[in-house]
Amino acid sequence: MMADEEEAKHLLQKLQELVDQLYSFRDCYFETHSVEDAVRRHQDIREEMEKTVQQMEQILGSVRGKAQALMLTGKALNVIHDYSPKAEELLSKAVKLEPALVEAWNQLGEVYWKKGDVAAAHTCFSGALTHCKNKVSLQNLSMVLRQLRPGSLDEHSRHVMDSVRQAKLAVQMDVLDGRSWYILGNAYLSLYFNTGQSPKISQQALSAYAQAEKVDKKASSNPDLHLNRATLHKYEENYGEALEGFSQAAALDPGWPEPHQREQQLLEFLSRLTSLLESKGKIKTKKLQSMLGNLHPAHLGPCGDGRYQSATGQKVALELQSLSTLKPGVNSGVVVLGKVVFSLTTEEKVPL
Repeated sequence: MMADEEEAKHLLQKLQELVDQLYSFRDCYFETHSVEDAVRRHQDIREEMEKTVQQMEQILGSVRGKAQALMLTGKALNVIHDYSPKAEELLSKAVKLEPALVEAWNQLGEVYWKKGDVAAAHTCFSGALTHCKNKVSLQNLSMVLRQLRPGSLDEHSRHVMDSVRQAKLAVQMDVLDGRSWYILGNAYLSLYFNTGQSPKISQQALSAYAQAEKVDKKASSNPDLHLNRATLHKYEENYGEALEGFSQAAALDPGWPEPHQREQQLLEFLSRLTSLLESKGKIKTKKLQSMLGNLHPAHLGPCGDGRYQSATGQKVALELQSLSTLKPGVNSGVVVLGKVVFSLTTEEKVPL
C-alpha cells in the first residue's frame, strides 16, 4: 500500500513539473523570443500544450481518474487563450471528486470566464475562497466582479468597489506578485470611469501598473497592461505615452485588432485637432477680429470685479492674464478671458 502511495505521489509530481514548464513557456515567452515572434505566440503555446498533454498521457498510469491528475490535465488544456470543452469536463470531475481542491475551482472558473459564463466563473472563485483564502481566487474574483451583469447602476458601482477591495486583498497576500498589481490597476481604471475621472484614481491605477512591471518583468510583456495604461494616458491628455502604449500592445499581440484601432483613432483625433488649431477653427479673419474686439473684462461675470468667491466663502483676488503668460501646472489667482472658436468631438463614450 505504501509503495502504491509513493508511486502515485511520484507520478503526480512528474505531471506537476510538466504543467509548470508549460505555463513557464507561456508566461516567459518573450524572455526566449523576440517581439517579432509575437505573431506566432498563440500557435507556439498551443503546440507546446499538445506536446505536454501527450507526455502526460504516457505518465498518468495509476493516478488516472484521481482529482489531482484530472485537475493538472485540465490546467494544461486551459493554458491556451481559447475555451476548451475538454478542460471544463476534466475540471468539473476534479471538483466533484475533491470539493476542497482550490486550484481546480480556480481553473474551472477561468474556463467558464473564457466560455463567457461570467456568473459560473464568479461562483467558482467565490467557492474557492470559502475553502481557502488565496491570491489567485481574489485576483480572478476582482476581474469577474467588473463583468457581472448588474441590475442597476448602483449595483454596478458596488461591483466595481468590491473589485478594488478584492484586488487590494490579493496584493496584501503577496506584494511581489505582478499579476495582483496589474489587476489592481485595472480595478482602479474601472473606478476612474465610474466616479467622474478623478486624477487621484488615475494616478493610483498608473502606480499599480508601474509596480506590476517593477516586481515582475513578465508584466512588461502583457499587451493588456499597455493598452489599459495607454487609455488612461489618453484621458490625461498625455498623448505621446498613449500612442506608445497602443503601439506596444499591438506589437505584443499582432492578432488583436483593438490596440491598432485605438492608436489610429487617436492619431486621427490629433490630426484634426492640430489642423483646427492651425486654422483657428477655420473662422474667417474678419469674424475672428470681431470676436476678439468683443472681449471685455465685464464678460467675466462673477469674476468681473477682479475677485472670486470660492465655495468656502473666501474671496480671492484675481489677475486678468493672456493664455501666453500661463505656466504649466496650477496658475493661482489668475483669470483668462476668451471665446471658444471650435469644439472637437471624439468617438468615446466618456469625454476627454
